[in-house]
Amino acid sequence: MKRIGKFRLALLLLVALWTAPAFSQGCAMCNANAKATPKESQRALNRAIFVMLAPPVAIMIFGFGFAIRYGKRRDRENESELQ
Repeated sequence: MKRIGKFRLALLLLVALWTAPAFSQGCAMCNANAKATPKESQRALNRAIFVMLAPPVAIMIFGFGFAIRYGKRRDRENESELQ
């Protein structure tokens, strides 16, 4: 069981490091245009980004939670079959 936990942690770290370069990507023209707008417009852009980000994050959290719940239930069923 501990070996599987270490594997999952290693996989998570690998994915995190693999996606790190994407965070440094950015459109220089978009950034310059956004900085040239008034503060109120900048706040509106930030809110819009969060609003558009919320549904995909919620779907991913739901899917991850469902997968974890299913895995634990499957493990309990397998342990009860072995006993």
